[in-house]
Amino acid sequence: MFDWLLQGMAAAGDRAALASNAAVHGYGALVDRISAWSARFADAGIAGRVIAIEGDCSLDTVASFIAAAIARNIVVPMSAASEPHREEFLRLAEVEYHVRPDSSGTIESAGCIASHGLYERLRGSSSAGLVLFSSGTSGAHKAAVHDLVKLLEKFRVTRHTYRTLLFLQLDHIGGINTLFYTLANLGTIVTSDGRLPRNVCEAIERHRVQLLPTSPTFLNLLLLSEEHLRHDLSSLELMTYGTEPMPELTLQRVRTAFPAVRLLQTYGLSELGILRSQSRGPDSLWIRVGGEGFQTKVVDGRLFIKAQSAMLGYLNAPSPFDADGYFDTGDAVEQDGEWLRILGRQSEMINVGGSKVFPSEVENVLLAMENVEDAVVHPEPHPLIGQIVVATIKLALPEDPVAFKTRMRLFCKSRLSAYKTPAKVRFAESLHSARFKKIRKHPEHRGAGA
Repeated sequence: MFDWLLQGMAAAGDRAALASNAAVHGYGALVDRISAWSARFADAGIAGRVIAIEGDCSLDTVASFIAAAIARNIVVPMSAASEPHREEFLRLAEVEYHVRPDSSGTIESAGCIASHGLYERLRGSSSAGLVLFSSGTSGAHKAAVHDLVKLLEKFRVTRHTYRTLLFLQLDHIGGINTLFYTLANLGTIVTSDGRLPRNVCEAIERHRVQLLPTSPTFLNLLLLSEEHLRHDLSSLELMTYGTEPMPELTLQRVRTAFPAVRLLQTYGLSELGILRSQSRGPDSLWIRVGGEGFQTKVVDGRLFIKAQSAMLGYLNAPSPFDADGYFDTGDAVEQDGEWLRILGRQSEMINVGGSKVFPSEVENVLLAMENVEDAVVHPEPHPLIGQIVVATIKLALPEDPVAFKTRMRLFCKSRLSAYKTPAKVRFAESLHSARFKKIRKHPEHRGAGA
């Protein structure tokens, strides 16, 4: 089932597979740990079960994940970022066994019997599975069930080899994509000791990282921190960004800060996997997505995708696929021939008296204001016009709320229509989730709305 992956790794010998701080593990060591974990699962009689692999990326986390998949188990990866929702995720996934590769190395029964129909489909086809949870930044968490064999099939095609920093963990589709792309092409996965800009830059410098897959929110934080000026990041060749719309201003600033680095916008969903993408240009937010195994269409300004690697379905929601197998991404797009510009989730669109407002457009203007480090725009109900635009702002330095709102209105006057200008302003210390993605649902704020 995964012989193609194991054979390639076994042939790589001592070539670096995973690097963390000063420790570097070769492919031979990884294959040995996979064999050891496979023996443990076999001795415990664990096959075709639902297993939570708990922990961030490490030699044993990766080895136990792959070993569990080889034994045709259904893997539920859970990183530290999942900890606030751990009990909810364990319940939704009907986890039968817990594996904590680094903290104790134990395999424990959860006393649960998983019987969901999607699991039965996987067991009936003798295939390995994967459960991923949506981020929940703009709605309830959904549990997507994948056939792991189909999801990883695209990695059988050999592509470029990189030393890659694993920014998104293994409970995120981006982390899964990064891990298996890198291992399939015998590259090196690099982990950082924390996910602050300083930690990431230290790892890039130490291990001469070539590829950094990350989010627009993190790239904004990186520039604000100026850690890129205090570390040698000359090894970087490619930065990819996704998970949320990229503000045009942030893209311009990243391009200026890293003129020798190629920038690529990526697109993917927990339900479908990561599509191949091509940016129209280094400063462009227009992309072409698809590739072998994917079909796309735009209906009424909304993106639909049909994928061979699509999930089987949700554990806790109805099937979202139409009669032709297309998945409604919920993303509003502009279209120019084969090129697309992602505007944001349709569900995040703000309806002000019948006029549409996309948060990313307003955020891009607010980010250009002096003393604004970050901004999140979201709707709030209004009895007369349906919704109003509300902005939550992270300031670089303290500022009088009333004075800021006055300054903001003047700044936005020539840049935004009146209905797009925020009617309310709140202030916060942090605007992103543990996955470095903007939180649009019930943002935390301090102080009174100005």
